[in-house]
Amino acid sequence: MLDSPLVFVDLETTGANPAIDRIIEVGIVKVSAGQIEYEWSTLVDPGEPIPPLIQGFTGITNDMVRAAPSFADIADEVFARIEGSLFIAHNARFDYGFLKNEFKRLERAFQPRVLCTVKLSRALYPEHHRHGLDALIARHNLACDARHRALGDARVLWDFVQLAHAEKPPEAIRAALKKAMKSPSLPSGLEATAVDAVPEAPGVYLFHGENALPLYIGKGVNMRARVQSHFAADHSAGRAMRIAQETKRIEWIETAGELGALLLEARLIKERSPIHNRRLRKNDELCAFRLVEGGDAALERVPLAGMPPEELGALYGQFKSKREAHDTLRELAAEHGLCLKRLGLEQGKGPCFNHQIKRCKGFCVGKENALTHDLRLKTALAVLKLRAWPFPGRIAIRERDEAGARCEWHLFEHWCHLGTAKSEAELHEAAQTRFDAAFDFDTYRILRRELEKRAGTLDIVRLTERL
Repeated sequence: MLDSPLVFVDLETTGANPAIDRIIEVGIVKVSAGQIEYEWSTLVDPGEPIPPLIQGFTGITNDMVRAAPSFADIADEVFARIEGSLFIAHNARFDYGFLKNEFKRLERAFQPRVLCTVKLSRALYPEHHRHGLDALIARHNLACDARHRALGDARVLWDFVQLAHAEKPPEAIRAALKKAMKSPSLPSGLEATAVDAVPEAPGVYLFHGENALPLYIGKGVNMRARVQSHFAADHSAGRAMRIAQETKRIEWIETAGELGALLLEARLIKERSPIHNRRLRKNDELCAFRLVEGGDAALERVPLAGMPPEELGALYGQFKSKREAHDTLRELAAEHGLCLKRLGLEQGKGPCFNHQIKRCKGFCVGKENALTHDLRLKTALAVLKLRAWPFPGRIAIRERDEAGARCEWHLFEHWCHLGTAKSEAELHEAAQTRFDAAFDFDTYRILRRELEKRAGTLDIVRLTERL
Protein backbone atom coordinates (compact mmCIF):
# COMPACT_ATOMS: atom_id res chain seq x y z
CA MET A 1 0.00 0.00 0.00
CA LEU A 2 2.73 2.49 0.95
CA ASP A 3 4.48 1.90 -2.37
CA SER A 4 1.49 3.40 -4.21
CA PRO A 5 0.78 7.14 -4.52
CA LEU A 6 -1.79 8.07 -1.88
CA VAL A 7 -3.88 11.17 -1.21
CA PHE A 8 -5.46 11.57 2.20
CA VAL A 9 -8.46 13.86 1.73
CA ASP A 10 -10.76 15.63 4.13
CA LEU A 11 -13.50 18.17 3.48
CA GLU A 12 -15.51 20.59 5.56
CA THR A 13 -18.95 21.40 4.18
CA THR A 14 -22.06 23.50 4.84
CA GLY A 15 -24.07 20.37 5.65
CA ALA A 16 -24.42 16.64 5.05
CA ASN A 17 -26.32 16.61 1.74
CA PRO A 18 -23.98 16.60 -1.29
CA ALA A 19 -26.86 17.45 -3.62
CA ILE A 20 -27.55 20.83 -2.01
CA ASP A 21 -24.71 21.58 0.47
CA ARG A 22 -21.30 22.82 -0.60
CA ILE A 23 -17.63 22.44 0.26
CA ILE A 24 -16.02 25.14 2.42
CA GLU A 25 -12.55 23.63 2.89
CA VAL A 26 -10.35 21.02 1.19
CA GLY A 27 -7.32 19.37 2.80
CA ILE A 28 -4.97 16.97 0.99
CA VAL A 29 -1.90 15.11 2.20
CA LYS A 30 -0.01 13.55 -0.73
CA VAL A 31 2.19 10.54 0.08
CA SER A 32 4.63 8.97 -2.38
CA ALA A 33 6.90 6.00 -1.65
CA GLY A 34 5.85 6.10 1.99
CA GLN A 35 6.84 9.74 2.51
CA ILE A 36 4.82 12.95 2.56
CA GLU A 37 5.32 14.69 -0.76
CA TYR A 38 3.28 17.75 0.24
CA GLU A 39 0.36 19.06 2.26
CA TRP A 40 -2.19 21.36 0.67
CA SER A 41 -5.37 23.01 1.84
CA THR A 42 -7.64 25.87 0.90
CA LEU A 43 -10.83 27.46 2.06
CA VAL A 44 -13.62 27.48 -0.52
CA ASP A 45 -16.36 30.04 -1.04
CA PRO A 46 -19.56 27.95 -1.06
CA GLY A 47 -21.64 30.74 -2.61
CA GLU A 48 -24.10 30.57 0.27
CA PRO A 49 -24.09 31.35 4.01
CA ILE A 50 -22.47 28.83 6.32
CA PRO A 51 -25.02 27.66 8.94
CA PRO A 52 -24.21 28.82 12.49
CA LEU A 53 -23.95 25.19 13.66
CA ILE A 54 -21.26 24.48 11.06
CA GLN A 55 -19.43 27.68 11.93
CA GLY A 56 -19.34 26.64 15.58
CA PHE A 57 -18.31 23.08 14.69
CA THR A 58 -15.45 23.94 12.33
CA GLY A 59 -14.52 27.48 13.32
CA ILE A 60 -14.89 28.49 9.66
CA THR A 61 -16.95 31.68 9.36
CA ASN A 62 -18.59 33.51 6.48
CA ASP A 63 -15.92 36.22 6.72
CA MET A 64 -13.17 33.62 6.31
CA VAL A 65 -14.53 32.25 3.02
CA ARG A 66 -15.70 35.53 1.54
CA ALA A 67 -12.40 36.11 -0.26
CA ALA A 68 -11.71 32.41 -0.91
CA PRO A 69 -11.89 30.86 -4.40
CA SER A 70 -15.00 29.00 -5.54
CA PHE A 71 -14.73 25.29 -6.21
CA ALA A 72 -14.81 26.00 -9.94
CA ASP A 73 -11.67 28.12 -9.44
CA ILE A 74 -9.75 25.26 -7.80
CA ALA A 75 -11.30 22.31 -9.65
CA ASP A 76 -8.32 21.79 -11.96
CA GLU A 77 -5.86 21.85 -9.09
CA VAL A 78 -7.91 19.49 -6.90
CA PHE A 79 -8.32 17.06 -9.79
CA ALA A 80 -4.59 17.13 -10.60
CA ARG A 81 -3.63 16.52 -6.97
CA ILE A 82 -5.92 13.47 -6.71
CA GLU A 83 -5.55 11.97 -10.20
CA GLY A 84 -3.60 8.71 -10.32
CA SER A 85 -3.56 8.24 -6.55
CA LEU A 86 -5.59 6.12 -4.16
CA PHE A 87 -8.22 8.43 -2.63
CA ILE A 88 -8.27 7.82 1.14
CA ALA A 89 -10.80 9.42 3.48
CA HIS A 90 -12.59 8.64 6.71
CA ASN A 91 -16.20 7.67 5.94
CA ALA A 92 -15.09 8.11 2.34
CA ARG A 93 -18.65 8.16 0.98
CA PHE A 94 -19.05 11.64 2.41
CA ASP A 95 -15.93 13.23 0.93
CA TYR A 96 -16.12 11.35 -2.36
CA GLY A 97 -19.84 12.15 -2.74
CA PHE A 98 -19.25 15.88 -2.27
CA LEU A 99 -16.32 16.03 -4.68
CA LYS A 100 -18.16 13.95 -7.27
CA ASN A 101 -21.13 16.32 -7.07
CA GLU A 102 -18.92 19.41 -7.35
CA PHE A 103 -17.25 18.01 -10.46
CA LYS A 104 -20.64 16.95 -11.82
CA ARG A 105 -21.82 20.58 -11.60
CA LEU A 106 -18.84 21.41 -13.82
CA GLU A 107 -19.77 18.52 -16.17
CA ARG A 108 -16.57 16.66 -15.33
CA ALA A 109 -16.13 13.00 -14.43
CA PHE A 110 -14.51 12.10 -11.11
CA GLN A 111 -13.84 8.40 -10.46
CA PRO A 112 -10.74 7.74 -8.37
CA ARG A 113 -10.08 4.48 -6.57
CA VAL A 114 -11.39 4.96 -3.03
CA LEU A 115 -10.38 3.55 0.34
CA CYS A 116 -12.39 4.29 3.48
CA THR A 117 -10.34 4.28 6.69
CA VAL A 118 -13.45 3.42 8.69
CA LYS A 119 -13.63 0.12 6.83
CA LEU A 120 -9.86 -0.32 6.97
CA SER A 121 -9.94 0.14 10.76
CA ARG A 122 -12.80 -2.31 11.09
CA ALA A 123 -10.91 -4.89 9.03
CA LEU A 124 -7.65 -4.45 10.95
CA TYR A 125 -9.10 -4.08 14.45
CA PRO A 126 -12.34 -6.13 14.47
CA GLU A 127 -12.20 -6.45 18.26
CA HIS A 128 -13.27 -2.80 18.58
CA HIS A 129 -16.83 -1.59 17.99
CA ARG A 130 -16.22 2.11 17.34
CA HIS A 131 -14.24 3.30 14.33
CA GLY A 132 -15.09 6.98 14.05
CA LEU A 133 -12.20 9.41 13.80
CA ASP A 134 -12.48 10.48 17.43
CA ALA A 135 -12.40 6.81 18.48
CA LEU A 136 -9.27 6.17 16.37
CA ILE A 137 -7.52 9.22 17.83
CA ALA A 138 -8.26 8.14 21.39
CA ARG A 139 -7.58 4.40 20.89
CA HIS A 140 -4.26 4.80 19.06
CA ASN A 141 -3.14 7.94 20.87
CA LEU A 142 -2.92 9.93 17.62
CA ALA A 143 -2.20 13.64 17.68
CA CYS A 144 -4.52 16.09 15.92
CA ASP A 145 -3.63 19.76 16.05
CA ALA A 146 -6.76 20.92 14.20
CA ARG A 147 -9.75 18.62 14.69
CA HIS A 148 -12.68 19.37 12.33
CA ARG A 149 -10.40 21.26 9.97
CA ALA A 150 -9.65 19.60 6.66
CA LEU A 151 -5.86 19.42 6.76
CA GLY A 152 -5.71 18.49 10.44
CA ASP A 153 -8.07 15.54 9.94
CA ALA A 154 -6.26 14.43 6.75
CA ARG A 155 -2.95 14.31 8.68
CA VAL A 156 -4.54 12.03 11.28
CA LEU A 157 -5.51 9.55 8.55
CA TRP A 158 -1.90 9.34 7.35
CA ASP A 159 -0.74 8.83 10.93
CA PHE A 160 -3.28 6.03 11.36
CA VAL A 161 -2.12 4.25 8.20
CA GLN A 162 1.52 4.46 9.31
CA LEU A 163 0.62 3.08 12.74
CA ALA A 164 -1.36 0.22 11.20
CA HIS A 165 1.61 -0.73 9.01
CA ALA A 166 3.87 -0.71 12.05
CA GLU A 167 1.51 -2.88 14.13
CA LYS A 168 0.23 -5.36 11.56
CA PRO A 169 2.11 -7.81 9.31
CA PRO A 170 2.00 -7.26 5.53
CA GLU A 171 -0.41 -10.16 4.94
CA ALA A 172 -2.89 -8.67 7.43
CA ILE A 173 -2.65 -5.30 5.68
CA ARG A 174 -3.26 -6.91 2.29
CA ALA A 175 -6.27 -8.86 3.59
CA ALA A 176 -7.70 -5.74 5.25
CA LEU A 177 -7.28 -3.68 2.08
CA LYS A 178 -8.99 -6.35 0.02
CA LYS A 179 -11.87 -6.46 2.47
CA ALA A 180 -12.12 -2.68 2.87
CA MET A 181 -12.09 -1.96 -0.85
CA LYS A 182 -14.49 -4.74 -1.76
CA SER A 183 -17.70 -3.44 -3.34
CA PRO A 184 -20.25 -2.94 -1.94
CA SER A 185 -18.96 -0.93 0.96
CA LEU A 186 -21.06 -0.83 4.08
CA PRO A 187 -22.22 2.14 6.13
CA SER A 188 -19.81 2.84 8.96
CA GLY A 189 -22.46 1.98 11.57
CA LEU A 190 -23.40 -1.41 10.08
CA GLU A 191 -21.84 -4.72 11.08
CA ALA A 192 -19.63 -6.19 8.36
CA THR A 193 -21.71 -9.40 8.17
CA ALA A 194 -25.10 -7.66 8.00
CA VAL A 195 -25.51 -7.81 4.22
CA ASP A 196 -24.20 -11.38 3.96
CA ALA A 197 -27.00 -12.50 6.27
CA VAL A 198 -29.71 -11.15 3.94
CA PRO A 199 -31.06 -14.06 1.83
CA GLU A 200 -30.87 -14.13 -1.95
CA ALA A 201 -34.63 -14.48 -2.11
CA PRO A 202 -37.72 -12.36 -2.81
CA GLY A 203 -38.99 -10.24 0.03
CA VAL A 204 -38.96 -6.93 1.85
CA TYR A 205 -36.00 -5.41 3.72
CA LEU A 206 -36.06 -2.71 6.39
CA PHE A 207 -33.16 -0.40 7.26
CA HIS A 208 -33.11 0.65 10.93
CA GLY A 209 -31.16 3.35 12.71
CA GLU A 210 -30.88 3.78 16.46
CA ASN A 211 -34.54 3.03 17.28
CA ALA A 212 -37.31 0.63 16.28
CA LEU A 213 -38.79 2.82 13.56
CA PRO A 214 -37.42 1.92 10.12
CA LEU A 215 -35.47 4.47 8.09
CA TYR A 216 -36.31 2.88 4.75
CA ILE A 217 -38.33 -0.06 3.44
CA GLY A 218 -37.70 -1.66 0.07
CA LYS A 219 -38.34 -4.87 -1.81
CA GLY A 220 -36.43 -7.09 -4.22
CA VAL A 221 -36.64 -10.41 -6.00
CA ASN A 222 -33.08 -10.91 -4.73
CA MET A 223 -32.97 -9.03 -1.43
CA ARG A 224 -29.23 -9.35 -0.88
CA ALA A 225 -28.39 -7.94 -4.30
CA ARG A 226 -30.91 -5.13 -3.83
CA VAL A 227 -29.51 -4.24 -0.40
CA GLN A 228 -25.97 -4.32 -1.79
CA SER A 229 -27.01 -1.92 -4.54
CA HIS A 230 -27.89 0.68 -1.88
CA PHE A 231 -24.40 0.57 -0.44
CA ALA A 232 -22.52 0.15 -3.73
CA ALA A 233 -23.80 3.55 -4.98
CA ASP A 234 -21.48 6.55 -4.85
CA HIS A 235 -24.05 8.52 -2.85
CA SER A 236 -24.01 11.65 -4.94
CA ALA A 237 -27.68 12.01 -3.96
CA GLY A 238 -28.33 13.34 -0.49
CA ARG A 239 -31.04 10.84 0.48
CA ALA A 240 -28.85 7.85 -0.44
CA MET A 241 -26.01 9.25 1.65
CA ARG A 242 -28.28 9.85 4.64
CA ILE A 243 -29.67 6.32 4.46
CA ALA A 244 -26.15 4.87 4.33
CA GLN A 245 -24.92 7.03 7.19
CA GLU A 246 -27.88 6.29 9.45
CA THR A 247 -28.36 2.55 8.88
CA LYS A 248 -27.29 0.41 11.84
CA ARG A 249 -29.37 -2.75 11.38
CA ILE A 250 -31.14 -4.60 8.56
CA GLU A 251 -34.31 -6.64 8.98
CA TRP A 252 -36.00 -8.67 6.25
CA ILE A 253 -39.12 -10.71 5.54
CA GLU A 254 -39.04 -13.40 2.85
CA THR A 255 -41.91 -13.90 0.41
CA ALA A 256 -42.60 -16.57 -2.19
CA GLY A 257 -42.23 -14.13 -5.09
CA GLU A 258 -42.33 -10.59 -6.37
CA LEU A 259 -46.09 -10.09 -6.01
CA GLY A 260 -45.94 -10.90 -2.31
CA ALA A 261 -42.99 -8.52 -1.90
CA LEU A 262 -44.82 -5.70 -3.68
CA LEU A 263 -47.92 -6.11 -1.52
CA LEU A 264 -45.95 -6.37 1.72
CA GLU A 265 -43.80 -3.34 0.87
CA ALA A 266 -46.87 -1.19 0.18
CA ARG A 267 -48.54 -2.25 3.44
CA LEU A 268 -45.49 -1.82 5.67
CA ILE A 269 -44.64 1.64 4.31
CA LYS A 270 -48.15 2.85 5.15
CA GLU A 271 -48.11 1.21 8.58
CA ARG A 272 -44.63 2.31 9.69
CA SER A 273 -44.07 5.55 7.71
CA PRO A 274 -40.27 5.24 7.24
CA ILE A 275 -38.75 8.70 6.95
CA HIS A 276 -36.76 8.06 3.75
CA ASN A 277 -39.55 6.48 1.67
CA ARG A 278 -41.33 8.83 -0.72
CA ARG A 279 -43.51 6.39 -2.65
CA LEU A 280 -46.36 4.25 -1.27
CA ARG A 281 -46.90 6.42 1.82
CA LYS A 282 -50.43 6.83 3.13
CA ASN A 283 -52.20 9.74 1.44
CA ASP A 284 -55.64 10.75 2.70
CA GLU A 285 -55.93 13.32 -0.10
CA LEU A 286 -56.20 10.69 -2.85
CA CYS A 287 -59.32 11.39 -4.86
CA ALA A 288 -61.17 10.60 -8.08
CA PHE A 289 -64.11 11.91 -10.13
CA ARG A 290 -67.61 10.45 -10.41
CA LEU A 291 -70.23 11.38 -13.02
CA VAL A 292 -73.38 13.00 -11.66
CA GLU A 293 -76.71 12.97 -13.47
CA GLY A 294 -79.28 15.73 -13.09
CA GLY A 295 -77.11 18.25 -11.28
CA ASP A 296 -75.68 21.60 -12.28
CA ALA A 297 -72.24 20.00 -12.49
CA ALA A 298 -71.55 16.80 -14.41
CA LEU A 299 -68.80 15.63 -12.02
CA GLU A 300 -68.09 15.40 -8.34
CA ARG A 301 -64.73 14.86 -6.72
CA VAL A 302 -64.75 12.01 -4.18
CA PRO A 303 -62.07 10.73 -1.77
CA LEU A 304 -60.58 7.33 -2.50
CA ALA A 305 -59.84 6.69 1.18
CA GLY A 306 -62.72 4.68 2.59
CA MET A 307 -64.39 4.29 -0.82
CA PRO A 308 -66.48 1.08 -0.98
CA PRO A 309 -64.38 -1.05 -3.31
CA GLU A 310 -67.38 -2.28 -5.32
CA GLU A 311 -67.96 1.32 -6.46
CA LEU A 312 -64.49 1.64 -7.96
CA GLY A 313 -65.62 0.85 -11.52
CA ALA A 314 -67.72 4.04 -11.60
CA LEU A 315 -64.75 6.33 -10.84
CA TYR A 316 -62.28 8.17 -13.05
CA GLY A 317 -58.66 8.93 -12.26
CA GLN A 318 -56.56 8.69 -9.12
CA PHE A 319 -55.13 12.00 -7.99
CA LYS A 320 -52.73 12.81 -5.16
CA SER A 321 -54.53 16.04 -4.29
CA LYS A 322 -57.46 18.30 -5.15
CA ARG A 323 -55.10 20.53 -7.09
CA GLU A 324 -53.80 17.68 -9.25
CA ALA A 325 -57.38 16.56 -9.93
CA HIS A 326 -58.51 20.02 -11.02
CA ASP A 327 -55.37 20.63 -13.10
CA THR A 328 -56.00 17.37 -14.97
CA LEU A 329 -59.63 18.28 -15.53
CA ARG A 330 -58.69 21.70 -16.92
CA GLU A 331 -56.30 20.06 -19.38
CA LEU A 332 -59.04 17.69 -20.57
CA ALA A 333 -61.48 20.61 -20.85
CA ALA A 334 -59.11 22.58 -23.08
CA GLU A 335 -58.37 19.55 -25.26
CA HIS A 336 -62.01 18.45 -25.72
CA GLY A 337 -63.85 21.78 -25.72
CA LEU A 338 -65.54 21.19 -22.34
CA CYS A 339 -67.26 23.81 -20.22
CA LEU A 340 -65.57 24.73 -16.94
CA LYS A 341 -68.93 25.50 -15.34
CA ARG A 342 -70.41 22.17 -16.33
CA LEU A 343 -67.32 20.53 -14.83
CA GLY A 344 -67.81 22.38 -11.53
CA LEU A 345 -64.56 24.32 -11.87
CA GLU A 346 -66.22 27.74 -12.17
CA GLN A 347 -69.33 29.35 -10.65
CA GLY A 348 -71.49 32.38 -11.46
CA LYS A 349 -73.29 33.71 -14.52
CA GLY A 350 -72.00 34.35 -18.00
CA PRO A 351 -69.58 32.38 -20.18
CA CYS A 352 -66.81 30.31 -18.66
CA PHE A 353 -63.17 31.20 -19.21
CA ASN A 354 -62.73 28.47 -21.83
CA HIS A 355 -65.59 29.89 -23.88
CA GLN A 356 -63.99 33.32 -23.78
CA ILE A 357 -60.83 31.91 -25.33
CA LYS A 358 -62.86 29.74 -27.75
CA ARG A 359 -62.11 26.41 -26.09
CA CYS A 360 -65.66 25.67 -24.89
CA LYS A 361 -68.44 24.74 -27.33
CA GLY A 362 -70.93 26.87 -25.43
CA PHE A 363 -72.81 24.91 -22.78
CA CYS A 364 -72.43 27.89 -20.42
CA VAL A 365 -74.18 30.25 -22.90
CA GLY A 366 -76.86 27.84 -24.14
CA LYS A 367 -75.19 26.84 -27.41
CA GLU A 368 -74.88 23.19 -26.37
CA ASN A 369 -77.14 20.96 -24.27
CA ALA A 370 -75.99 18.88 -21.31
CA LEU A 371 -76.43 15.53 -23.08
CA THR A 372 -74.14 16.44 -25.97
CA HIS A 373 -71.58 18.00 -23.65
CA ASP A 374 -71.54 15.04 -21.27
CA LEU A 375 -71.15 12.48 -24.04
CA ARG A 376 -67.97 14.29 -25.03
CA LEU A 377 -66.96 14.41 -21.35
CA LYS A 378 -67.33 10.63 -21.01
CA THR A 379 -65.14 10.15 -24.07
CA ALA A 380 -62.49 12.44 -22.57
CA LEU A 381 -62.62 10.62 -19.23
CA ALA A 382 -62.37 7.13 -20.74
CA VAL A 383 -58.58 7.05 -20.43
CA LEU A 384 -58.91 7.72 -16.68
CA LYS A 385 -61.59 5.16 -15.89
CA LEU A 386 -60.73 2.79 -13.08
CA ARG A 387 -61.28 -0.87 -13.80
CA ALA A 388 -64.19 -2.72 -12.26
CA TRP A 389 -63.42 -5.93 -10.37
CA PRO A 390 -63.23 -8.57 -13.14
CA PHE A 391 -64.24 -11.58 -11.03
CA PRO A 392 -67.60 -12.64 -9.60
CA GLY A 393 -66.21 -12.94 -6.09
CA ARG A 394 -63.11 -13.55 -4.00
CA ILE A 395 -59.93 -14.96 -5.53
CA ALA A 396 -56.48 -16.10 -4.42
CA ILE A 397 -53.32 -15.84 -6.50
CA ARG A 398 -50.95 -18.71 -5.79
CA GLU A 399 -47.24 -17.82 -5.85
CA ARG A 400 -44.29 -20.22 -5.50
CA ASP A 401 -40.59 -19.56 -5.21
CA GLU A 402 -38.23 -20.90 -7.89
CA ALA A 403 -37.31 -23.96 -5.85
CA GLY A 404 -40.95 -24.75 -5.05
CA ALA A 405 -40.18 -24.80 -1.33
CA ARG A 406 -42.30 -21.78 -0.42
CA CYS A 407 -45.91 -21.25 -1.50
CA GLU A 408 -48.27 -18.41 -0.67
CA TRP A 409 -51.84 -17.54 -1.59
CA HIS A 410 -52.67 -13.82 -1.84
CA LEU A 411 -56.39 -13.22 -1.25
CA PHE A 412 -58.24 -10.41 -3.05
CA GLU A 413 -61.78 -9.13 -3.31
CA HIS A 414 -62.82 -6.01 -5.22
CA TRP A 415 -59.13 -5.01 -5.56
CA CYS A 416 -58.59 -5.20 -1.79
CA HIS A 417 -55.80 -7.40 -0.46
CA LEU A 418 -57.41 -9.45 2.30
CA GLY A 419 -54.23 -11.18 3.42
CA THR A 420 -51.74 -13.90 2.51
CA ALA A 421 -52.17 -17.57 3.43
CA LYS A 422 -49.09 -19.71 4.02
CA SER A 423 -50.84 -23.07 3.71
CA GLU A 424 -53.92 -24.66 2.19
CA ALA A 425 -55.47 -24.83 5.66
CA GLU A 426 -55.02 -21.07 6.09
CA LEU A 427 -56.42 -20.53 2.60
CA HIS A 428 -59.55 -22.59 3.37
CA GLU A 429 -60.10 -20.66 6.61
CA ALA A 430 -59.58 -17.30 4.91
CA ALA A 431 -62.01 -18.24 2.15
CA GLN A 432 -64.77 -18.52 4.77
CA THR A 433 -63.83 -15.40 6.74
CA ARG A 434 -65.55 -12.04 6.47
CA PHE A 435 -63.15 -9.15 5.92
CA ASP A 436 -63.77 -5.42 6.24
CA ALA A 437 -60.90 -4.37 3.96
CA ALA A 438 -60.49 -0.76 2.88
CA PHE A 439 -59.61 0.16 -0.67
CA ASP A 440 -55.94 0.99 -1.20
CA PHE A 441 -54.91 2.50 -4.51
CA ASP A 442 -51.39 1.06 -4.44
CA THR A 443 -52.84 -2.45 -4.05
CA TYR A 444 -55.18 -1.74 -6.96
CA ARG A 445 -52.25 -0.56 -9.09
CA ILE A 446 -50.09 -3.57 -8.21
CA LEU A 447 -52.82 -6.14 -8.84
CA ARG A 448 -54.10 -4.52 -12.03
CA ARG A 449 -50.57 -4.47 -13.46
CA GLU A 450 -50.11 -8.15 -12.57
CA LEU A 451 -53.41 -9.11 -14.20
CA GLU A 452 -52.55 -7.20 -17.37
CA LYS A 453 -48.87 -8.15 -17.58
CA ARG A 454 -49.27 -11.82 -16.72
CA ALA A 455 -52.68 -12.56 -18.17
CA GLY A 456 -53.02 -16.29 -18.71
CA THR A 457 -49.98 -17.18 -16.57
CA LEU A 458 -51.17 -16.23 -13.09
CA ASP A 459 -52.25 -19.15 -10.93
CA ILE A 460 -55.69 -17.83 -9.90
CA VAL A 461 -57.90 -19.78 -7.49
CA ARG A 462 -61.55 -18.66 -7.52
CA LEU A 463 -63.01 -18.78 -4.04
CA THR A 464 -66.50 -18.13 -2.66
CA GLU A 465 -68.79 -15.30 -3.61
CA ARG A 466 -68.59 -12.24 -1.38
CA LEU A 467 -69.77 -13.20 2.14
